[in-house]
Amino acid sequence: MNDPGLKDIWVYLAASPLLGLTITLVAYGLAYRLYLRTNSNPLANPVVTSVAMLIGLLLLTDTPYEDYFEGGQFVHFLLGPATVALAVPLYQQFSRLRELWLPVTISLISGVIIAAGSSIGLAWLFGGSTEIQMSLAPKSATAPVAMGISEKIGGLPSLTAVLVVVTGITGAVLGTKLFEWIRIKDDTAKGIAMGVAAHGIGTARAFQVSTQMGAFSGLAMALSAFATALVVPWLVDLISTWV
Repeated sequence: MNDPGLKDIWVYLAASPLLGLTITLVAYGLAYRLYLRTNSNPLANPVVTSVAMLIGLLLLTDTPYEDYFEGGQFVHFLLGPATVALAVPLYQQFSRLRELWLPVTISLISGVIIAAGSSIGLAWLFGGSTEIQMSLAPKSATAPVAMGISEKIGGLPSLTAVLVVVTGITGAVLGTKLFEWIRIKDDTAKGIAMGVAAHGIGTARAFQVSTQMGAFSGLAMALSAFATALVVPWLVDLISTWV
C-alpha cells in the first residue's frame, strides 16, 4: 500500500459496502478450493482459512472492521435464513428422530451442563476472574444466544463472541477426527455431539460428512441454544452457592 495510486484506489473501493461482501465471498471461495485440494482435511477448514485471509487483508490495508462489516453484514443477514433452512434435512430424518427423542433429550441436557460446568471449573482452576468464568459458560451456544446469556450472568459479551467462534472452529477441525479415535460411527450420534459442542460452524462441517449428520447437528444446535438459556443461569447460581 505504499504506491499512492493503489492506495487511492483502495480508499475509493473501501467506501463501497459491496467491497466487504466481495472480499468475503472471494476469501471463502479460495479457502474452499484449498480445502478440496487437501482432500477435505479438517485442519484446512474453509471457515478458519477464510477468516485468517480477511483478518490479514484488513490489517494490511488498515481497514476498520466497521467499514468492512458494512458489506459483510449481507452475509451475516443470511445466517437467519440458512438456520431456518436446516429444517428441510431435519424433516427428512423425522422418522428417526421420533425413535430417538429420549436419548437426544438426555444428550442435549448432559452436553449443555458439561460444556458450561467444565468451562467455569477450568477457568476457576487456572485463576480466571468471575467475569471470565461467566463469559466462558455459554460458549458452546450459537453466538447471539451466548452473548445474551453472558450479559445476563455478568460476563463480557464481546469476549463470549470470540470464544464462541473459537469453540466452533475447534469443534469443526477436531470433531470428525475425535469420532474416528473413539470409534463412533453412527451419524446421528456424531451430529448431535457436533451441534451441542460446536454450534453452527460444527453443523456446517457435519453437512460435509453426511446429510444425516448435518440434520441432527442442526437440531442439536437449535435445541442446545434453548437449553443453554435455561440451564446456564441456574447452573451459575448453583455453583455460586457452593463457592
